[in-house]
Amino acid sequence: MYKKAYGIIETLAPLHVGATAGEESGNLNLIFRDQFTKTGIIPGSSIRGRLRSEMRLLDNGEAETNYWYGNEAGAEESNNNESIIKFEYASIIWIPVFCPGQPIVWVSCPRLLQRYQRIAGDTVQVQSDGKTKFLKDIDIPDPYTGSTNVRAKQLPGGTKTIFFNLGFLTIKKTVDLSAWFPSNKQQSAVIVDDSDIGMIHDMALYRQSRVRLKPDQKVVDGGSFFNTEALPEGTILVFPIAIRDDKSGKKWQPFNGNQSTDIYLGGLESIGLGHCELTLNGL
Repeated sequence: MYKKAYGIIETLAPLHVGATAGEESGNLNLIFRDQFTKTGIIPGSSIRGRLRSEMRLLDNGEAETNYWYGNEAGAEESNNNESIIKFEYASIIWIPVFCPGQPIVWVSCPRLLQRYQRIAGDTVQVQSDGKTKFLKDIDIPDPYTGSTNVRAKQLPGGTKTIFFNLGFLTIKKTVDLSAWFPSNKQQSAVIVDDSDIGMIHDMALYRQSRVRLKPDQKVVDGGSFFNTEALPEGTILVFPIAIRDDKSGKKWQPFNGNQSTDIYLGGLESIGLGHCELTLNGL
């Protein structure tokens, strides 16, 4: 038996979790992506590794760390043990996109909201039709639904339109979307079709070109030219946590009893990427 919990990640700086391709691929630092929506994800192994490292630094010792997260790869077979805490990957709930005149619109799609509903639906309570309901009991808004506070140009027939870099997006109706934000505070937002989220996601990504210079000259050292992509600041992600039933009576406290903390995830921390706020719910 497992107890269910979940974590919410809000990026406070661009976030890069991925792998570096070789020169034959253009030397790109690409992020990991969901295979269906083509939107960025954070693998469960990355979250586990960071929390494991944080617990090791909190004077809990290697034995306590191994108790919750299992032994590290390469440990002797006789010492292997299953982890008490299990993490799935973190997927996007909302990603901020530049929109002239807003200047930011948060974008999502039904598939991403469906995963958020599956993970947090038994825990999050929202107001709907004047009643308090659980998130699992309300319907996911239709594609091309906007929030009531999105600033859009009114068109004949009651539709509205907003402008992104790649063109215009038509909003068919507006509703209160506060229930779909973990903070329960509505941002300027729009829900697009599953088939469109990948293109809009690529438009929203933070990108940076980097070079390595020669130590004695301001000249590029050989072919040391890198292009980096990252999830933008303000992206909101969710990931499920499973806590195995344990008879010891211990309580998992990864942040010394705090529910949330600032944490660094992913790579390129030395140039300011990866700063996030991580909040755990349902413990």
